[in-house]
Formats: sequence, C-alpha cells, structure tokens
Amino acid sequence: MAFGQVVMLHSSLRQVGPTEGGAATVVAALRGLLGDGGTLAVPAGTAGNSDTSPLYRAAVAGMTPEEVAAYRERMPAFDPATTPSQGMGVIAEHVRTLPGARRSAHPHTSIAAVGPGAAEITDGHARDCLLGERSPLARLYDADAQVLLLGVGYDRCTAFHLAEYRCPERPPRRTYRAVVDDGDGRRWVEFEDLKLDASDFSTLGAAFERTGAVRRGQVGAAEARLFSLRAAVDHATGWLTTHRPRP
Repeated sequence: MAFGQVVMLHSSLRQVGPTEGGAATVVAALRGLLGDGGTLAVPAGTAGNSDTSPLYRAAVAGMTPEEVAAYRERMPAFDPATTPSQGMGVIAEHVRTLPGARRSAHPHTSIAAVGPGAAEITDGHARDCLLGERSPLARLYDADAQVLLLGVGYDRCTAFHLAEYRCPERPPRRTYRAVVDDGDGRRWVEFEDLKLDASDFSTLGAAFERTGAVRRGQVGAAEARLFSLRAAVDHATGWLTTHRPRP
C-alpha cells in the first residue's frame, strides 16, 4: 500500500463534550492532522437488517408471530451506499457520509474510510468474513494503521477481532442472516463465520496497555488512546490464545 498514514477511529462525541460544529469539527481536525495523504477509517456496522442479532431479538421480544412477520417485512435491506450505521456514533456516521468516502459491503460489520487509501481498504470485504483476513481490518493491518480510541474503551476496539481469526484455536462458528439489496432487489442471505466475542476485550486492552505501547492524552473532556493496530492485533493473538478457554 503506497498511501500515507492511516487511522482507525472509534469515538464518542458525547465524551468529548460540547464542540462547536460537532462531529464535523472533530473529523476536520483529525483529517487536518493526517494531511492530504492520510486516510481516516471508522466502523460503520449495522444490526437492524439482521434477524440473528441481539438488536433483533430485543425488538421482537413479546411479539406475536404475525407481528414478527410484519416486523421482518419492514426491516430495511442493507445498501452500503445509503444505509446509516447503527451504534457507531455521530463522528463515524459523519465520516461515512463525507464526499469521496468509501464503505465496505458487509451487511453487519462494514467499515467506512475517506482519503487516498479508502478504496483499497474497503474493497473486497467478503460476506462470510466479518472481521478477518478478507475484511478491511486485514488491509488496515497491512497498512500499519494506528488506532485512536477517543472517549471509548477497549471494548470498542474492533482490531482485536482480527486476532480471533489468527488464534490457533479459533472461536466456534455460527450462522448469520441479513436482508440486503445487492442491486437486484430485497432478499435474505445466510452465511457462516466465527462467533465473535468482545466480552473480554476490556481486560485484553488493559493487558496491552501495560506493555507501554499506548499513548494517552486528552481531547476535550475525553480520554484518548493511540496505538499501532498491528501491535494490538499481534498482542491480542497471543493473549487470547493463552487466556481464553479452548472451545
């Protein structure tokens, strides 16, 4: 990859505090620091188009079969060009909607990016690979990207999921489903991949931080952490191999 510095951002504008101009101001400042050759990436995931997600299970809890059927008919099909991200924060959503931004095509775990490396990072996201070797995370690893946690903890550190694919003992597999529109109308798709688990990422992140590889600072009212994505994945691969129960 021949482009310049790449940053994968996870953020909470609420934690940053009152900011004139809101998300646009934060993103403009970060892109200014990266310069014209830099690329900013963000998670742009969606769960509202899936019937295998916790969001779906919560939504249909207590519904009659008829109500569930009607709800399923109303569920929006994922379109990478237009579907808003969900639960990723207003800063990430602002990046997704910037002119020239690109977004990977995965219906659950898409990543958006803006800058010279955006297309190379986001293209080719395989449907049966949420966050593994055929996802933008692997391209970010290859690009030696930095991760910036801005007002959020390690439980939001998507990069650690790549380590799950690289552990000798991988997590068990599960089935995922989503309603999508690939340009030929609304339809349901089903695929199989690892059963990803972020429940121990806060503990993993604390262990990674103790290695001294993390720079900490303050942005507004928010704590910020900056570190190498490659170093985080390499550490996490070893940590998960040692600390997670074998399936």
